[in-house]
Amino acid sequence: MLQCDYMIQIPRGTAYVLAGLAGVTVVTTGFLGMRTYDQNLQIESITKAAISANQKSKAELATASTTIASLRSDLDNVRNELEGIADEYRDERDKNEEFEDQIRDLAGTLDEFQKLNDIDEELLAKYSKVYFLNENFIPSRIRQIDDDFVLDGKEDQYFHGEALKFLEDMLERAKRDGHDLKVVSAYRSFDEQTDLKGQFTQVYGSGANAFSADQGYSEHQLGTTVDLTVPSVGGTYTSFGDTEGFEWLEKNAYKYGFILSYPEGNDFYIYEPWHWRFVGRDLARDLNRSSKTTFYTMDQREINEYLLELFD
Repeated sequence: MLQCDYMIQIPRGTAYVLAGLAGVTVVTTGFLGMRTYDQNLQIESITKAAISANQKSKAELATASTTIASLRSDLDNVRNELEGIADEYRDERDKNEEFEDQIRDLAGTLDEFQKLNDIDEELLAKYSKVYFLNENFIPSRIRQIDDDFVLDGKEDQYFHGEALKFLEDMLERAKRDGHDLKVVSAYRSFDEQTDLKGQFTQVYGSGANAFSADQGYSEHQLGTTVDLTVPSVGGTYTSFGDTEGFEWLEKNAYKYGFILSYPEGNDFYIYEPWHWRFVGRDLARDLNRSSKTTFYTMDQREINEYLLELFD
């Protein structure tokens, strides 16, 4: 029997069992303590790793933030540079467009200058006893009028090449409308006008001045004037003014650029219903619209403004 301070009597067999259980408990307790210790180490390690990773992440985040800020700054700089370049481009583009406009204006001016240079200034001058056309003037590009438009028995007739299309278009239209207008006389040179005036003077004396221009003052020398009639009249007679062909001309000739040079009551010659002059469609239209203004009552400077569009 075992003796202890408390004098508890325990059977020997039982004591061995209790002692064994105590040893298991001690061993178990020790094992659990070791396991807890290892877990604590693992937790500590994981915590340190997490803290380290967190610190690294913070550092990387800080670095990334710095990089982003730097990139943003660079981007702003690039954007500002691009805006500056865009402004410069717009300025250069505006300058180029302005320069192109100037070039076009200059080209247009040169074209107009060339166009005017190719047009005889005399073609819109007021000649009948006003301006003199010297013997050296010969209109450019004189062309023959189609024989179908010339009165039978008359010689070949010629007209200004740039105005011929307007004349023939007018005569063709008149024919379609039932009026067989014919050319009696068109271009006459200085010398031809001299001979013609001499013939009239021999027959009519000074009275020829009422219907025949002196050489150098005849619109026929310009090559843009034509005497018209119908076969039933057969020549340049005032009776042509009583025909339906003349009435058609009064209503339509301006559409083709022609005017009646010497209407009734003019201050230069007798009434000549046969005498039609090409002055361009713009001027002819404006004169047709006016009930008071005629070619020979207009200021010459005002007439000259129509020269550029003479053959348009």
